[in-house]
Amino acid sequence: MTKANFIPVSPSVEPEVSRPDADKLLAGDPVHTTWNLEERDGLYCGIWQSTPGKWRISYDEWEYCHILVGVSVISEEGGEAVTVRTGDSFILRPGFKGSWEVLETTRKDYVIKL
Repeated sequence: MTKANFIPVSPSVEPEVSRPDADKLLAGDPVHTTWNLEERDGLYCGIWQSTPGKWRISYDEWEYCHILVGVSVISEEGGEAVTVRTGDSFILRPGFKGSWEVLETTRKDYVIKL
């Protein structure tokens, strides 16, 4: 492996801090912190964290997630709620709509493909 092809996975990258748009917010005041490790050719990956709260989500892309720590509930419109916690991995497909509720501060690895 060459250094040019290796990106260390550590929060040495400057984080971006944000909150859900007001029209998407359903409960609380969640703060999102994102460490974007790679953004290229429609591929995005990094580490994301959120404090407790609930907001609407809508996906136009594929996202693979692995929960590093915390507990969240992901609910699909007209579908079931799924609780994800430390160690869980899952995929959100394009067209997924629903809500994400952080019960305990949640940190995940993510890979997004447009």
